[in-house]
Amino acid sequence: MTFFTAIIFILFLYMNVWFIVSIIRKRNDVVDTAWGLGFVMLAWLSFILHDFESGLRGILVGILVSIWGLRLAYHIYKRNKGKAEDYRYLAWRHTWGKWFYIRSYFQVYILQGVLLFLVVLPVLVVNKNLGTSLTVLDFVGLMLWIIGFFFESVGDRQLAVFIKNPENTGKLMKEGLWKYTRHPNYFGEVTMWWAIWIISLSANIVWFSILGPLTITILILKISGIPLLEKKMKENPDFINYSKKTNMFIPWFNKNV
Repeated sequence: MTFFTAIIFILFLYMNVWFIVSIIRKRNDVVDTAWGLGFVMLAWLSFILHDFESGLRGILVGILVSIWGLRLAYHIYKRNKGKAEDYRYLAWRHTWGKWFYIRSYFQVYILQGVLLFLVVLPVLVVNKNLGTSLTVLDFVGLMLWIIGFFFESVGDRQLAVFIKNPENTGKLMKEGLWKYTRHPNYFGEVTMWWAIWIISLSANIVWFSILGPLTITILILKISGIPLLEKKMKENPDFINYSKKTNMFIPWFNKNV
């Protein structure tokens, strides 16, 4: 079994296990927790499958992906614990009717497995190639990753504290990092994956690995990230003023309007 075949096969089994978990727990939002953990699994699995030959770069990427993936999985698990199923999945449960389980399997679990594979490609490229000494690109990628992790982790924390305060019910989060971008956590996530791709360039310039950061960028900017959240935010009367002053994605100072 080749390197990529083994990765795809194990990822397929992984998503099937989580589909079974979703049936048992009767909630599809478990897949959001599975998302981050899946990257951690594939990072170290690919490192082991290639007999640890990616060296220090493979270890570096594995650590970075683990920090990101474990933090994200715990954050989502903690956010969903004790609450009803996420509104997106709950809506599909009602809309899909008798086709719910079949559509869930293919449109949620198999599709996310495919997307996970595409996003993790730079990590696989690192672990597929022989390790060499770290280069300037590795350190540039590491610095960029730290910036991204700061925006995602701090942004998530600030929002969680804001929501927890009953005085903020019905209000939009517009303080902290949210003063400079309407989606600091999404900006951070995209930044981290471009950083991983930059690190992968030191291992080998493989044209298809750019599909990783491109996929997560398109997902967040155009499909399942910002568009869905902005649609919900627009229900708040403060959104129009907030959107005029604050950049949607790239952090910058408030506009004078």
